[in-house]
Amino acid sequence: MMESQADYKQRLTDAIDFIKTGDDYLVVSHVQPDGDAISSTVVVAWLLAKLGKKAVLINEGAVPSRLHYLTLADQIGNLSKAPLERKFSRVISVDCADFKRIGLVSEWFSPDVQLLNIDHHPTNDGFGSTNLIRTDAAATVEILYDLVEYMELELDVEAATAIYTGLLTDTGGFRYSNTSPHVMEVASKLLMKGVNGNELADHLLEKMSMPQLRLLQRGLSRLTFTEDGKIGWLYIEPSDLVETGAVGEDLEGLVNYARNIDGVEVGILFKSTEEGQIKVSLRSAGVVDVAAIAQMFGGGGHVRAAGCRLDATLTDASTQVVNAIRRVLI
Repeated sequence: MMESQADYKQRLTDAIDFIKTGDDYLVVSHVQPDGDAISSTVVVAWLLAKLGKKAVLINEGAVPSRLHYLTLADQIGNLSKAPLERKFSRVISVDCADFKRIGLVSEWFSPDVQLLNIDHHPTNDGFGSTNLIRTDAAATVEILYDLVEYMELELDVEAATAIYTGLLTDTGGFRYSNTSPHVMEVASKLLMKGVNGNELADHLLEKMSMPQLRLLQRGLSRLTFTEDGKIGWLYIEPSDLVETGAVGEDLEGLVNYARNIDGVEVGILFKSTEEGQIKVSLRSAGVVDVAAIAQMFGGGGHVRAAGCRLDATLTDASTQVVNAIRRVLI
């Protein structure tokens, strides 16, 4: 760990105190939630229910359809479809690299809000009144597993499946460099709880819908490289989603096709939004710290996986980001 065991145990203790001293919570993850965000929300909801606490689960964005199998996922509201009816003074945020990632849900925080920030991103600035951050964790669910263990609670197969889901998605099927011995130890214990690992891997990592395939074809047809072949990028327009029948979640993993090519150090996906922004996803083969690149443009993330948004045209955004990476690679 990047901090001492004693420091981490103190953070776990502080988080437990935060959870036990309240009765009514709002649980939120980041905008456009992914596998770790939804899984973490589900685990926190399970934990609060175990302790007899009330919880409202909400995000700015829908639960990806491929994650609907998770128990309690159907209780996670989408702010754009069902705005909250009141404000909350106690909030638990999961998998949010910074406060901005909470999005419009923050408008439902009371002025005197107390917030427990549980996260694993190195760029997290500790925006909570209580912070449980472990930057060497592969996923936020790994921290939640530690929390449950520290509380000496017994996981059931549904909660274990949620934790396994978050680990599986954030480690790329236990293939990325964040797959630590602790991750594999946790995964092993979850399998012993009855988690169906091969079924989850097939569902989350192997299967592809026809609209997703059509979107992939469009993206790959635009794949471009720098002269030295060290940076590869592709882009998606809003019309691509409409014409292929794809949805936002179908973009997940698309950036890896650029990064996975032999010789490429950084893969980039540029997505034009209907609001006129360019959403940028960055993936590194290891030499370039893409979290540092993302931070140059107001974003953040991990050394090998990060993102940001630019108020620019697609041409300008790609020029700015590619040139920033070029300067690092010189």
